[in-house]
Amino acid sequence: MPGRPPRVLTIAGSDSGGGAGIQADLKTITALGAFGSSAVTALTAQNTVGVRAILEVPPEFVAAQIDAIMEDIGADAAKTGMLGGRAVVEVVADRVRHHRISPLVVDPVMAAKSGDALLTPDAVEALRRLLLPLATVVTPNLAEAAALAGIAVEGEEQMLEAARRIHAAGPRWVLVKGGHLAGEPTDLLFDGHDVRRVTRPRVATRNTHGTGCTYSAAIATGLARGMDVPQAVEWARDALQAALKASLDLGRGVGPLGHGAMFGLAD
Repeated sequence: MPGRPPRVLTIAGSDSGGGAGIQADLKTITALGAFGSSAVTALTAQNTVGVRAILEVPPEFVAAQIDAIMEDIGADAAKTGMLGGRAVVEVVADRVRHHRISPLVVDPVMAAKSGDALLTPDAVEALRRLLLPLATVVTPNLAEAAALAGIAVEGEEQMLEAARRIHAAGPRWVLVKGGHLAGEPTDLLFDGHDVRRVTRPRVATRNTHGTGCTYSAAIATGLARGMDVPQAVEWARDALQAALKASLDLGRGVGPLGHGAMFGLAD
């Protein structure tokens, strides 16, 4: 009988376009050799051009999904993505504590690639106060790091200062992603003492929808497979690089990644 695969729970919103959210998470988790389960926090009507509508899932139903998974299937790691509103942030933090879900990757999704808001302003403070202290790794991009740290983040020096401020909120590791800066994309991984630079060559593609979701899901998968945080981040960045190189020209806007290119990286 085959052995049990690593189990990864994604708590995030649904992307009807299939490029981000739980769709990207589950593709990533599967391609990297783990079993993915999901708790859906919101439904979005979106495509490569933008988000047309958002339907939030009632917080008590988000909790019911997490309970159903944890009381039966379980999880060797979990990640959060789009949470939407304060009440959902609160209930997710409550269920993470209740089930002692760890390791936990928090992707503080605040906006879609199109710029559409995916996290309400009052939810940002709730995320900082309730969810960051539970996080093994938090993975903000530059705009998210600025919102969480309360400073402008426009270069590597500010990235490191933002990482310090975010780390003070309680996560064990902070990964500030620098892909929106000029030059080779460099992410800073900070544990409160040391900083590691994670750099890969820039891939010439406009099709980057779902990069943050894919990256954080891959990190969670690496942690579920028993890697430590630096190993999981480097491995996940390689997986993201493969998906970026295989990105797809679908739609009229920012197209999705080629998640199928990550098959084989699990070995």
